[in-house]
Amino acid sequence: MCGIVGACAQRDVAPILLEGLRRLEYRGYDSAGIALIEPEASLVRTRVTGRVDDLAAALEGRTPRGGTGIAHTRWATHGVPNDANAHPHTAGGEVALVHNGIIENHERLRERLRAEGYQFHSETDTEVAVSLIQQRHSAGRDLLEAVTDSLGELEGAYAFAVISAREPNRLIACRRGSPLVVGVGIGEHFVASDVAALLPVTRQFIFLEDGDVVDLGRDHLRVYDADGRPVERPIKTSELSAESVERGGYRHFMLKEIHEQPSAVSETLEGRHADGRVLEAALGHGAAELLDRAERLQIVACGTSYHAGLIARYWAEAYAGLPCEVEVASEYRYRAHAVSPGTLVVFISQSGETADVLAALRESRRLGYTGALAICNVPESSLVREADLTLLTRAGPEIGVASTKAFTTQLTALLLLVAAFARRRGRPQAERELMDAAITLPGALERALAVEPQVAELAEQFVDRAHALFLGRGAHYPVALEGSLKLKEISYIHAEAYPAGELKHGPLALVDDAMPVVAVAPRDDLLEKLHSNLQEVRARGGRLFVFADDAAALRPGNGFHVLPVPSAPEPISPIIHTIPLQLLAYHVAVLRGTDVDKPRNLAKSVTVE
Repeated sequence: MCGIVGACAQRDVAPILLEGLRRLEYRGYDSAGIALIEPEASLVRTRVTGRVDDLAAALEGRTPRGGTGIAHTRWATHGVPNDANAHPHTAGGEVALVHNGIIENHERLRERLRAEGYQFHSETDTEVAVSLIQQRHSAGRDLLEAVTDSLGELEGAYAFAVISAREPNRLIACRRGSPLVVGVGIGEHFVASDVAALLPVTRQFIFLEDGDVVDLGRDHLRVYDADGRPVERPIKTSELSAESVERGGYRHFMLKEIHEQPSAVSETLEGRHADGRVLEAALGHGAAELLDRAERLQIVACGTSYHAGLIARYWAEAYAGLPCEVEVASEYRYRAHAVSPGTLVVFISQSGETADVLAALRESRRLGYTGALAICNVPESSLVREADLTLLTRAGPEIGVASTKAFTTQLTALLLLVAAFARRRGRPQAERELMDAAITLPGALERALAVEPQVAELAEQFVDRAHALFLGRGAHYPVALEGSLKLKEISYIHAEAYPAGELKHGPLALVDDAMPVVAVAPRDDLLEKLHSNLQEVRARGGRLFVFADDAAALRPGNGFHVLPVPSAPEPISPIIHTIPLQLLAYHVAVLRGTDVDKPRNLAKSVTVE
C-alpha cells in the first residue's frame, strides 16, 4: 500500500517527510523516495529500493534543504520494485509527483506522449501523469491549472501530490478513489495518506472528498470540488496524539483493532475500484492474463484465514460461477492431489510467514497449478515474495494475537477477487452487485460496532460457562466457526461451531441450560430453516443468544436473547455479522480476566509446522 506525505512550510521539511513515511510503514511498500525544492528553486530527488531507513541512509550527510517537498512509499503495481520505478516521478526536471492508485489508460497516453517527443524512464503509470502535467505547465499554465486540466484525461483511481520548481512555495494535491488528508498548521500546510503521518506536526485536519483538489502554500489553503468550484471543507481536530497512536486510548490492542475495521477495510478497497468495477491492475503485472486462464479456485489457509476462505467459496460459486475448494494448509501436503487444469491456488495468511502455508505454496509449484495468488497483510513476507500475484489486505499492524481486522480485510480482498472473476466470466451484474455492496462496507461496519454496549451486557452470561455452541447456515456457518474460535482463543471457554442443520445429528445431545448456544441469523433464504433449528434448542431447555439481522424480526423470549445486527446487503452480511461475535469474545475474556492480547500458548505468526 503506497503512502504519501507532502509539506509546504517556512522550515526545512525533509525530517518531517521522513518521519511521516515511517508512520506509514504499516501500509507496506518496496521502495521509498523524496523530492524537495531547494532554496535556489532547484528540484532534487532521492529514491531507493527498500525501507525508509535505507532512504534516510542515502540522505545522510546530504539531506536536501527546502520548505516544499513530497515523499512516498511504493508498493509495486506497474513495474518491478527498483529505483527507476520508485516515486517521486519527475518530468522536465521541474515537476515532481507522488501517486497512490492506478491510472487505467496510461498505455494509450504514454504512446501519445512518446509521439510528441516525451521520453520515459520507468514502467509506471505515474510517470505518464506527471508528464501530462508538465506538458501543460511548460506551455504557460500555472501548477493548479496544469494539474486540473490533466485530470480530465486520466481514468482510474488516484491521489496525487505535485510540486514544481517554477512555483517553489506551492503544492497541489487531489484525490479520486484514494484518500488524502490535509494537515493545517500556522505558516505551513501538509498532505498525507493518513492522519498518523502528520500527528507530530499538527492535529488539525481537512478530509478531502472524492474529486477535491487542494492548492497549498505556506499561508494559503484553497479547496476546489470536482467541478472546479471553491468549497469550504471543515477542519477537524484529531483526538489522537503522536504518542497515543499505538493503543489509541483503548484498554487492549484487540479492542482497538476491532474498532479500526471500518478504516482498515477502506484501505483494502482504496484505489482498487472505480465506477462499480474492480481495477485488476491492483493484483499486479499479468493479473488479467492469469485470471483469464483460471477456471477454478483452490484456497489454502490456516485458522481464521481458513474461515475467510470458506466464506469466499460461497461468493465464488454464487456470483462468479467459479468452482472453489478450500483446504487447511497443515493437511494440504499430506495427501495426494488431483489438480484440475486451469486451477488458480489462493494462499491466505495474515503474516505471510505461516510455515504450513509456505510449505503448501512450495508443494503447489510441483503440482502444476495455473498460478499462485497470495492474500496477505505483510508486503515483505515470504508468501508475498514467492507468489505470482499478491493482493495486500492493508490492515495495518495487528498486535492482538486473536485476528480481527486481518480477517475482515481478507474477506474484503476476497470479495474484490470474486468481483473481478465475475466480470471476466461474463457476469457484469454480479460484479456490480458485489462492488455496490463493498463500497458500503466501512459505514456498515461502523453501525455494527454500535451494538457493543448490548454485547458487553450479554457477555456477563458467559463468564461462568465452560462450553458454548455456535450455529450458522450457508455463508454464515464459517462466521459461526470464526466466532467460536475467537471465544476459545481469548476466554479459554471451550467452543465449537456447527451448521445449524447438523444439530440433530449429534450436537443436540449436549444442549442444556448450562451451555449457551449462539446463532448467526441474517435475513436470507435460510432464515426459516434456521428458525426451526433454534426451536430444537429451545425445546431442550437450551439458552439461545441470537445475533439477528434487524430485519429478521426475531423476538426475544424466556431463554431466547436477540441482539439486532444492522442490516446489510447480502454479499457483505457475513462480514458484518462477524463484528458482534468478535466483541462478544473480547468482553467475555475481559470479564474472565484473561490476557486478551496475548492468550496462553498462542503466537501471532506460526512459523513452525
